[in-house]
Amino acid sequence: MLLAFDVGNTNIVLGVFRDGELVQNWRMETMRYRSADEYGMVVNQLFEFEGLKLSDVKNVIISTVVPSVLYTLQHMTQKYVGTRAMVIGPGIKTGLKIIYDDPTQVGADRIVNAVAALSKYGGPLVVVDFGTATTFCACTKDWRYVGGAIAPGLKISSDALFEKTAKLPRIELDEPTSVICKNTIESMQSGLIFGHRGMVEHLTSRIKEELAAISGAGDSPVRVIATGGMASLMETGTTCIDTVDRMLTLEGLAYIYEKNKKNKAAQAAPVAPDWKEI
Repeated sequence: MLLAFDVGNTNIVLGVFRDGELVQNWRMETMRYRSADEYGMVVNQLFEFEGLKLSDVKNVIISTVVPSVLYTLQHMTQKYVGTRAMVIGPGIKTGLKIIYDDPTQVGADRIVNAVAALSKYGGPLVVVDFGTATTFCACTKDWRYVGGAIAPGLKISSDALFEKTAKLPRIELDEPTSVICKNTIESMQSGLIFGHRGMVEHLTSRIKEELAAISGAGDSPVRVIATGGMASLMETGTTCIDTVDRMLTLEGLAYIYEKNKKNKAAQAAPVAPDWKEI
């Protein structure tokens, strides 16, 4: 079996694949100061609860935007799985050509999402990932990653209202019944959720226009694929999202592993990503 880790700033999503099929997945908080043994015990308990055996895992792949957690997970997989994890970074072949001023600045999660979306849906397309940040990635049908946009995520925006104002409370991100609200909590929910949807609609529309011009899409429509923890909430009330694929990143990791499993350099990749046009 293959164990895949998608390490974000807020959550770690992990999944286990058997013969290329995702058989189980979990989500847990990203804890930068948790030890390798603590992560090992948590993962082992998750496996046991689902009737799986960690000893059946033979290979591991990790995508992370948190370098300190990567170091810990590498040690955890060596101790509890008995193998060195493949890490998304230098030496990894993706089939993607990255058109970026500085390819080293592209997050590993954005690369994995792009690879997964192109392999599953074809291009041209826009991938919108609703995580700690809301990211937009534009890809052509010939597998060129041509850039995108990054905006504060819903939770960051909500936390900022609570932390930077004297009287506004911390709230749950539930959808209010109307845009015009008559109490503080619903007014905040209205601004956050409907405002974020409006931002997504506008940015996606502009990106699709520019991407069509860049790629020469012609009659090929630009599809919009959404993923991330808030994707389902954002899909409701928007018209720009074609498909919500919550497991997109994990499936991208499995795809990249298969492409690189004979590449020994992939297991020796350093922590800091150094993307090239590959």
